[in-house]
Amino acid sequence: MRMTEMLVLTRRAGESIIIGDNIVITVISTNGCYARIGIDAPSNVPILRDNAKNKQPSNSAEKIT
Repeated sequence: MRMTEMLVLTRRAGESIIIGDNIVITVISTNGCYARIGIDAPSNVPILRDNAKNKQPSNSAEKIT
């Protein structure tokens, strides 16, 4: 696995990160070592969990709901 540099930010519940012009990631809540996030992105942007990106889903992409 090739390691690359990564931007690491600290956010609190209710705070957001904006990527480009049309993707917003918002921290909904935190509980111990877990964070619940919301992603607002155009419908043509695929969003996959890391554990799902190597699977072969039955549809063209596994949607997160």
